[in-house]
Amino acid sequence: MQVIPKPETTTINHSPPETITLDVSGMKCAGCVKAVERQLTQQTGVISARVNLATEVATVECQTNQVDPNTLAQKLTDNGFPTQPRLDTSETDAAKKQTERHRQEIKQQIWRIAIASLLLILSGIGHLGHFIGSEIPILGNIWFHAVLATVALLLPGREIIIDGARSMLRNAPNMNTLVGLGAVTAYTASIIALLFPQLGWECFFDEPVMILGFILLGKTLEQQARYRAASTLQSLIALQPATARLVPAPNGNNNSSESVEIPASRVKVGEYLQVLPGEKFPVDGEICDGKTTVDESMLTGESIPVVKEFGANVAAGTINKSSAIVIQATRTGSETTLAQIVKLVETAQTRKAPIQNLADTVAGYFTYGVMTIASLTFLFWYFVGTNIWSHVLQTSSHEGMMMTHSTSPLLLSLKLAIAVLVIACPCALGLATPTAILVGSGVGAQRGLLIKGGDVLEKVHELDTVVFDKTGTLTTGHPTVTDLVGDNPEWLLQVAATVESGASHPLAEAILQKAEEENVALLPATDFYTEPGLGISAVVDGKTALVGNWEWLNRHQIIVEKENIPTLTSKTTVYVAVDGVLVGIIGVSDVLRNDTQTTVKRLQNMGLRVMLLTGDRSSVAVTIAQQLGLPAEDVLAEVPPEGKAQAIATLQSKGEKVGMVGDGINDAPALAQANVGIGMQAGTDVAVETADIVLMQDKLMDVVESIKLSRTTFNKIRQNLFWAFAYNIVGIPVAAGVLLPSLGIILSPSAAGALMAFSSVSVVTNSLLLRSTFR
Repeated sequence: MQVIPKPETTTINHSPPETITLDVSGMKCAGCVKAVERQLTQQTGVISARVNLATEVATVECQTNQVDPNTLAQKLTDNGFPTQPRLDTSETDAAKKQTERHRQEIKQQIWRIAIASLLLILSGIGHLGHFIGSEIPILGNIWFHAVLATVALLLPGREIIIDGARSMLRNAPNMNTLVGLGAVTAYTASIIALLFPQLGWECFFDEPVMILGFILLGKTLEQQARYRAASTLQSLIALQPATARLVPAPNGNNNSSESVEIPASRVKVGEYLQVLPGEKFPVDGEICDGKTTVDESMLTGESIPVVKEFGANVAAGTINKSSAIVIQATRTGSETTLAQIVKLVETAQTRKAPIQNLADTVAGYFTYGVMTIASLTFLFWYFVGTNIWSHVLQTSSHEGMMMTHSTSPLLLSLKLAIAVLVIACPCALGLATPTAILVGSGVGAQRGLLIKGGDVLEKVHELDTVVFDKTGTLTTGHPTVTDLVGDNPEWLLQVAATVESGASHPLAEAILQKAEEENVALLPATDFYTEPGLGISAVVDGKTALVGNWEWLNRHQIIVEKENIPTLTSKTTVYVAVDGVLVGIIGVSDVLRNDTQTTVKRLQNMGLRVMLLTGDRSSVAVTIAQQLGLPAEDVLAEVPPEGKAQAIATLQSKGEKVGMVGDGINDAPALAQANVGIGMQAGTDVAVETADIVLMQDKLMDVVESIKLSRTTFNKIRQNLFWAFAYNIVGIPVAAGVLLPSLGIILSPSAAGALMAFSSVSVVTNSLLLRSTFR
């Protein structure tokens, strides 16, 4: 057991930067993300920018009142990324606009893929003649295939080619640049071969058709998966009802005929609203008439309805289950619990994990690198490779992923270069992190676990120590008086309750509750003074009374021999002194939560060191630790509130990665100091800025669940990044022909396009598997 001395405190005041949110469209891959971030950070007044490919949102931190959102949006729009500032409209309106935009994009994708599929089918039928031994009329004609390729480029492939060309001209090439370049090159070479047959070149019009077909199929599947990944946030936003039923102040005879329906966004704080059974609460409020049960599962993940009566708080989006009630609005619009949750989840989805930095660095040069490799591939095979390994020019046929290649060094070199362009997948790099964070944060929100971003996920993965605050975290937070030790117990309780009536901490509530139970009247008192973590003083009946811990008495020069005081080893001891004389002690006990022991055991089984941090006496802390199976060296006792942050810092100085679990308010400095702060019992105080993870339910076991979810999500990020890098590291050399001389294996451009599409889809699909893991 260690005792941490009270440190000196300092206050640092700094004004937070302004945050601007932009809706950015037109991004195709990780290279686009890097280009958008670079353009934003180059603007005067911008401190940093985070861009999310999956949600198409940019979050810009800038100096207050120094940057115009419309100027930023126009800058990106002028550079090929149509952008709009996120206005201070309701989340529901923003969600509707985004959903409608996604619907239109899906319609366009389906139309394009329908045409591409038809072209693929016609192209495939045209090649059946190779298998049946005779050419199919019209469909087998080379001019027919030239028309198919032309239509493929002009209709479904037109947007890809134009966007790729524009991106190249803006010095920000992307995935469409690579695909468009590959498809146009294959088409051009085939047109030359068709118009100049004396060259002896092979026509491969089916390649641009298949490249575009596979790419469009992959993009459609990828986009659908991205929308599924973002669906949780949309469902949260949709929980806010559009209208509210305004009624007069309750007077005992309110009825629905007196109500007036108004938009929920126009409700003002203090107004009265009627909510019928089965309806959602339009705003946060306090019940002022009636009694009901409320389904709060959308906030906490807890499916069992909670009884609510007069004076109870209700949150927007929760469901009134039993009877009609009247509430008084306490928080509206962006201040409601639901709006704050949505904001937290949106912010979490834009915060990248540091591990993504490698992918971002690569993405900035990826497309240029691929074009360089494609050029070198062409030059090598045309001038060197076909001379060293002349046998590769012998016409041969391969099944599946292989292709029939001609004896022309030019065409062989050209096909290999095109395959390199098409197989490279910057999309997988760009989607690896955001899709996993998107799904992970959504799953967490559904279960009442709010994780504030990818950087938090990575920190949780590194944790080796979890420190718990005692009161209200490991214990129920509702202590009760168990012992009154003094010559006159009733008078002792009367004095203590009178002094504690000027305080608002759990021990004060316990003493006041005991006085109420014993029908003990309070005495006249003045000059209340509280010292947090120590005690409280007041003048009672003209005498100075002190109620607090041992240090509180010592500060007032009250010296008492401890051997003359009964020992309450397993309880918190409150000392009471009047006019400099100790008159008695009060024993207060706070029992452990039902799931405390299970939680601690589960964390230890996960390989984490569990510690106890409390301002209570050492003997009480040791007793709690013994019940939990914690060794004495893992107990930090008698730590004042301002010393908890120093205690965490001391552990960190020894190289430990520390997670701090507290109530999210009283333990704010320690939560901020810890590598990961986990706020318990946040309830409607969901916007606790210092906590990295906010737990909406009053369940200690959710600490375990939040760490498991964070670890699993971060593992998905690592899997996605590994696949994205491995795919490109292996796929590009194979497409460049490294296996051709020894094994005779060569990838056709169309096969390369299919692999590229599969790469992006697989990354998003792997992220979606998180849902089944935590179902």
